Amino acid sequence: MNNKEYADIVLKELTHTLTAIDQEAAKQFVSLIDQGDEIFCDGAGRSGFQVKGFAMRLMHMGIHSYVVGETCTPNISENGVLVICSGSGETKSLVNHAAKAKEMGARVALITINTESTIAKMADVVVEISAPSPKSAKQGDIKSIQPMGSLFEQSEGIFMDIAVMMLMEKRNMTSDTMFGRHANME
Repeated sequence: MNNKEYADIVLKELTHTLTAIDQEAAKQFVSLIDQGDEIFCDGAGRSGFQVKGFAMRLMHMGIHSYVVGETCTPNISENGVLVICSGSGETKSLVNHAAKAKEMGARVALITINTESTIAKMADVVVEISAPSPKSAKQGDIKSIQPMGSLFEQSEGIFMDIAVMMLMEKRNMTSDTMFGRHANME
């Protein structure tokens, strides 16, 4: 196959996963973010890269956001929200972080394939992305041509960008208002 043929298939896969996300869960996710005093973003591997992008966009919106594990990340409080991206919902360090957040009285949002996972059972909001994963017992309802968890990782990143757009609409923000918080160190 050539790059265009691959692109067509990948875009069809993404359309499938993104339009299958429950609208009520998406609204609840956005509402939870909107209500949090501080948003803590957590994920491992490629999911961790995706959630770091979400933390950055929240910062551009003027929302206090942090990446768990960074040296300048404060403690989570009862008014905080921990957003976890985990296909399996069983990554040990992420399970521990979710448990600690709940112990502190914070709320937890999970973006996952596995709605029956340990983290999902602790979460206040669960956004299911129906994609295959080699690390999850639940495999979603689509077979992907992409390797490993690529479809999930792409879908979670795009979903979080969509959540940012929903937050922008809710807060009557534009991209222009956000650019004022974009890094300008030159």
